[in-house]
Amino acid sequence: MAVRIAMVAGEASGDLLASHLIRAIKRHLPDAEFFGIGGPKMQAEGFDVRWPCELLAVHGYVDALKRYRELSGIRKTLLSQIRRERPAAFIGVDAPDFNLWLEGKVKRAGMPAIHFVSPSIWAWRGGRIKRIAQSVTRMLCLFPFEPQIYDRAGVPVSYVGHPLADVFPLHPDRAAARELLGLNAGRKVIALLPGSRQSEVRNLADTFITTAKLLLARRSDITFLVPLATRETRALFEEAIHRNDVAELPIRMLFGHAVEAMTAADAVLVASGTASLEAALLKRPMVITYRIGKWQYRLMKRLAYLPWVGLPNILCNETMVPELLQDDASPDKLADALEAWLVDTAAVAHVVERFTELHLTLRQNTAEKAAAAILPYLTGSDEWKLSRQPA
Repeated sequence: MAVRIAMVAGEASGDLLASHLIRAIKRHLPDAEFFGIGGPKMQAEGFDVRWPCELLAVHGYVDALKRYRELSGIRKTLLSQIRRERPAAFIGVDAPDFNLWLEGKVKRAGMPAIHFVSPSIWAWRGGRIKRIAQSVTRMLCLFPFEPQIYDRAGVPVSYVGHPLADVFPLHPDRAAARELLGLNAGRKVIALLPGSRQSEVRNLADTFITTAKLLLARRSDITFLVPLATRETRALFEEAIHRNDVAELPIRMLFGHAVEAMTAADAVLVASGTASLEAALLKRPMVITYRIGKWQYRLMKRLAYLPWVGLPNILCNETMVPELLQDDASPDKLADALEAWLVDTAAVAHVVERFTELHLTLRQNTAEKAAAAILPYLTGSDEWKLSRQPA
């Protein structure tokens, strides 16, 4: 009889990660069947999508509260299906606010509950470790410093590396990226990434444009690239250009092509998030920035455990690149920090060296390692049987 696995992936990033995992598991168990909440990439691997993963995309606390009843109903219905169909395991891919509750119920029902992508308990909300210990059978971590946190809490854990490190080349071809984008070889290039969400672009677009204006006043040899993920975010950035009356600025907006833009750039101005990790894997010097509501920033700062918010600095455990957040995210300070990367070749060389070391640490063949950690739970091995015995 085919092994059946229930899964929940949230948003597009979870869909991609889960699709790679499904493919890796099927290399070992070709007849394995998967069902639950997922996206088109998972569906292309044979996943039975009972609800689309876009339903789990919430933007901020207010949106989460508004949709609580809808999401709670979906989660309870899926739990009923899992209890009835008794899959070999449940795998929650990211989306911890949705998945941890479900994983706890699945685990108590006698099925293994595996969580893929550790919540950022090392950054804030560390109290969740107790809930995680009660909810999951095994945690799969993307970052090398995370397993020790779970070891201390008695949670079975595996380090599987980061999938982006498998995909991105160790030595990016900047010349090819510039040729692809039709860039003048003699000009400096700065990539501006104000975020993928509309709220991020609203908060940062004016600041990014004013920063570009200041830089151009200092140096006339700069081209700015602005990759934007959606029509909505592009429209918001275009409105900011018109509002600031800078139509003559050498800004090229791109539909997507964020990786190519960062690869081609001499420096990157990036909203804190996964894009900053992408910039690090592309070995690019950067300035990390962010702006949110004042009360939300105060709350998150009070709950934060680390001196950094950017993944490149957190993973290197030192300030490799500047972080200018909230009130410090002024156009003057951002322009100064970006210009420094254009002139300090020694600092750029050091960043390239450290980010190459980081890339090698994160490159672990993530999907295959994750599948290897999960397989014992799918095949009824002694390891899984022993883990169910009372201590």
